[in-house]
Amino acid sequence: MTEEIVTINNLQKRYGGKTVLNGVSFTVKRGEIIGYIGPNGAGKSTTVKIMLGIEDDFSGEVTIFGQDISDGDMEYKRKIGYVPEIAEVYDNLTGHEYLTFIGELYGLDFELADYKAKSLMELFGVGEVYYSRIASYSKGMRQKLLIISSLLHNPELLFFDEPINGLDANSVMIFKEIMTQLAAQGKTIFYSSHIMDVVEKISSRIILLHEGKIAADGTFNQLKAQNTEGSLEQIFNQLTGFSEHKELGARFVSIVGEM
Repeated sequence: MTEEIVTINNLQKRYGGKTVLNGVSFTVKRGEIIGYIGPNGAGKSTTVKIMLGIEDDFSGEVTIFGQDISDGDMEYKRKIGYVPEIAEVYDNLTGHEYLTFIGELYGLDFELADYKAKSLMELFGVGEVYYSRIASYSKGMRQKLLIISSLLHNPELLFFDEPINGLDANSVMIFKEIMTQLAAQGKTIFYSSHIMDVVEKISSRIILLHEGKIAADGTFNQLKAQNTEGSLEQIFNQLTGFSEHKELGARFVSIVGEM
């Protein structure tokens, strides 16, 4: 039987008077790549932040690596990697300084962190900026730095939020292969993105949140069998009730063309 890495039961979260998560429940097993998707405000980031221990004051049960995270023991975080959609990095540090600092935070000794960081930067095509200040990095270079920083300590559970933003086509192909290989090794991955064709291709399972609840949960083929639409983007629009894209696009272009 495959090990359960994450178990969430009846998760609820409110901000002020607004319910953001309303009874979310799911179980994730070792080696799954979860496409975790939904419209803005659906509760995706809130769920992830709760699992990371960044958000508290929730009701329901969240168990990670068999540990109830509400018990106050933060040890489980050592086995997690995270790339947020918007991340602040220390611009005045070099890539070398930043990555060895992150590695040491996770308990790697300096020499090992330096070796792994330099090697991964070179493999990702940015070895030449390893000793340059991050302030000089392009958006794509920063994104590669963040991806590497999330993987340095060889985590068991990964959270990627729009991780391919700023990456060129070749780097996207490398990143997709990295995820496939990590999952094959038994790593578990949550992948959040609005780029539906990538989610469709890489996910072993897709969880769609809508208005704080799970609107769909299954493989892409299962979702396709349950809905009349073909692509994940079309299924997404059908399940979230969004059907105005053609009309809005036409109106937008019409205004652009006014003289």
